[in-house]
Amino acid sequence: MHFEQITEQALDPAGKVLAYSAAPDRGDSRGVVKLLSSGKTYNVAGGSKPTLSADGAYAAFIVKPSLLASEQASASERKKLTDSLVLVNTATGEQQQFGRVKSFAFSEDGKQLLVWHKAEDADKAKDDDKSNADTAKDSKAKVSPADRGSELTLIELASGKQYSFNDISAWSSAFDNRYVALAQNNTEQQLHKLLLVRLDGFNVAELVNSKTQQIGTVALSRDSQYLAYTSGDAATDIDQRLYQLSLYTLGEGKFQQVQTAAADADGWRINRYVSLSFSADGQRLFFGRVPELSQQLTVPKVTKQADLYDESVIRGQRGLNVWHGDDSLIKPNEIKHYADELKRTYLAVLHVKSGSVVQLADRQVPDIELTQQRRFALASSDVPYRKMITWAGFYQDWYLVDLNTGKRELVLAQQPSASEPILSPQGKYIAYYQHGNIYLYDIAEAHKVQLNSAIKTPFSDEDHDYPSAAPGYGFGPWLTDDEGLLVYDKYDIWQFDTRSHQGFMLTGGVGRKQQVSYRVEALAQPDSAFEPTVADKQTLLLQGYNNHTKADGFYSASVGTAGVTPLLNKDEKLTVLARATKGNTLLFSQQRYDLFPDLYSATVTQPASATKQTDLDKQRRALPWGKAELLRWRDGDGRDMDGVVIKPANYQSGKKYPVMVYYYRFMSDRLHAFPDMKVNHRPNFAWYAADDYVIFLPDIRFEVGYPGISSVKALTSAVNKLIDSGIADPKRIGLQGHSWSGYQTAFAVTQTNMFAAAVAGAPVSNMTSAYSGIRLSSGLARQFQYETGQSRIGQSLMAAPQKYIENSPVFYVDRIQTPLLIMFGDRDDAVPYEQGIEMYMAMRRAGKNVIMLQYEDEPHHLKKYPNKLDYTIRMKQYFDHYLKGQAAAPWITEGEAYREPKAE
Repeated sequence: MHFEQITEQALDPAGKVLAYSAAPDRGDSRGVVKLLSSGKTYNVAGGSKPTLSADGAYAAFIVKPSLLASEQASASERKKLTDSLVLVNTATGEQQQFGRVKSFAFSEDGKQLLVWHKAEDADKAKDDDKSNADTAKDSKAKVSPADRGSELTLIELASGKQYSFNDISAWSSAFDNRYVALAQNNTEQQLHKLLLVRLDGFNVAELVNSKTQQIGTVALSRDSQYLAYTSGDAATDIDQRLYQLSLYTLGEGKFQQVQTAAADADGWRINRYVSLSFSADGQRLFFGRVPELSQQLTVPKVTKQADLYDESVIRGQRGLNVWHGDDSLIKPNEIKHYADELKRTYLAVLHVKSGSVVQLADRQVPDIELTQQRRFALASSDVPYRKMITWAGFYQDWYLVDLNTGKRELVLAQQPSASEPILSPQGKYIAYYQHGNIYLYDIAEAHKVQLNSAIKTPFSDEDHDYPSAAPGYGFGPWLTDDEGLLVYDKYDIWQFDTRSHQGFMLTGGVGRKQQVSYRVEALAQPDSAFEPTVADKQTLLLQGYNNHTKADGFYSASVGTAGVTPLLNKDEKLTVLARATKGNTLLFSQQRYDLFPDLYSATVTQPASATKQTDLDKQRRALPWGKAELLRWRDGDGRDMDGVVIKPANYQSGKKYPVMVYYYRFMSDRLHAFPDMKVNHRPNFAWYAADDYVIFLPDIRFEVGYPGISSVKALTSAVNKLIDSGIADPKRIGLQGHSWSGYQTAFAVTQTNMFAAAVAGAPVSNMTSAYSGIRLSSGLARQFQYETGQSRIGQSLMAAPQKYIENSPVFYVDRIQTPLLIMFGDRDDAVPYEQGIEMYMAMRRAGKNVIMLQYEDEPHHLKKYPNKLDYTIRMKQYFDHYLKGQAAAPWITEGEAYREPKAE
């Protein structure tokens, strides 16, 4: 519970100051500020979510209520607990605290801090709403919380001066640090203002002062030339309110009405959910509109005797969902998305200089990929494929949209959602992957070309074992001025020229030869508004993952020249965490199973000379930890397989150990991964190793149509290798899995008796009943998971019923000789909880050794700490009994009688 892990980290733009937070699995976090040059540190009790000002002069941390305060509070008291903000002067260590924090932000130059506070007493606000609704003669409805503002504080960091504004409901700051725009609203006092605050001197100008018009959303352009805002009738209920959109030109003091509160000529309206954003050059304002206001169903009330017998009133109170065979989405999925659909708006653009408004999205093509390209944008639509999501998965049509006219051109039809196209930064090309090939679409020429037509190297996922089209490996950055782009295969990076269409291996083929997968990392990005590009001859930092040793390395490569230069190679996992946007400082972690992922800083060009900045590894050094090794074997089909063996600290060669097998799909890439030091649905590797267990993480490869059998083949060959190596006691091997590996575990014990005990968390036990079930978290049908996804059957239940039976453990429970512990949360939102009941009932009927743990009101992964801890301990007790011969806990031999908890 006490073991700390680094949760978040931040590096200032110059790369001089590091801020990070660390937190135990259970307890309060802490924040740390460290000056990289001197090593001086400052600590912030309870600090989390570190943010650094642009000049590195200040660090800010969110401080949440302590765990003790939260646990001691009643349910109603807990709702009143709020976050605080601690501001740290990185030169002096001086700390300043602000209470009731809703959000905060530094100005772009780091000279000011904006703190937006929560309302002082939310319950009082609710009471006020009720009182106002009851007593205000001219009030049509109570004030919506979304209409109610709260205090906002602006702090001038150098002087410490603070300026507070009440009733602020929205704000926006300019990138050039000159202004902050504030929407100030207080309906009870008929106060509705649009304020413009000049930051150098904090001069405040009232641009709008109205008794009736609620100020909605506000947005400033980056260069402080324009201010956009919405406003609507404050007396109208917020869900029925139509807004007008206005543009204010700061230099001219000029207002321009972009759209009135009424619908435009094409029926488009602006509602409460509109968002406003300017392009980086300030010449385009993007905003959302709707073709009609979405309204929730109003349930009629009985107000008089006649209403008791009025069919329209009675039926209006019905609880009904109509499932039609031609619905585009099945009802649970539609219901899950209902709130999002109420808030959905369709993107339009105002061309500021011409004043023209162009509608870009609509119900048929609802989604726009908004970037900084001036002429074009990519749009997508899943509308034609929503019905087939049920069995075939996710697809989209992709369009090129002209921002000037709104005209759309279909570029890709029925593209798998995992393979999205990309638009070049200058808007000249679209690059995309399709059916194993890389294509470049020239927008001006309206012509596509296959870039890899003369290349034999595959660009599709070489490890894809699903009954669906294999995806690609993705794209790297574009070259400056759209002159080229980088593309990944499994191992190497390719550079293609967009004019000649010729390509070469930037990594010189070293990747495939040495089985190292190279990827571009830590590109300099001085302005986050623009996509980073690379220039000819620019030196790139690459991260390389060695598929043979499972270790990472850092390398350099030069754009335009084939070849790589090693910079840092260790038998460790390396993770790039940040790069200074205005410097060459790189922040990364190094880890092994037996090395905590502490933070290191270095220059981008010399990561081997890194300086260790944290030492949380000292926690591990005080414990008996053990080490991880790679094990290799060949499975029954002659394929090379890998797995990770974690041995106890006092491991003795020749001694046969109890083994806990944990798996899912590919696990060998965890060879150098530090174990997740948490209490959850997984066994804690370090805890088991400290108790003289060997932990084994084998890779699993699947065969389409036979996921259960292929998993068992992989498992048995792996475990036999471990036994043959003299590590495992063949009579003391346990198996544990959750979700997909929970299914594999439940199936495995029906096919082999090599395991002394097994624990299956949230397993599918009957594919025939699970096939037509619903994933409660998303409301999606489960059919596509079996036909094209993880379950890998590849056919429908109607087309191949026997395969569903053959891969379902519930049909073979009579064969089980292994004690099985099943765990389910009874509100599992991924696997139907009834799947656990089916397995339990079948084994119970067959007289098998089975126990099911039902955790109340829990989803697919346990969330409540008492339940997580309880499951962790019971799992260990279970394995200790069956694998180590320890006395069985009473619940293992006798179960536990139901006891209804006493209400507080």
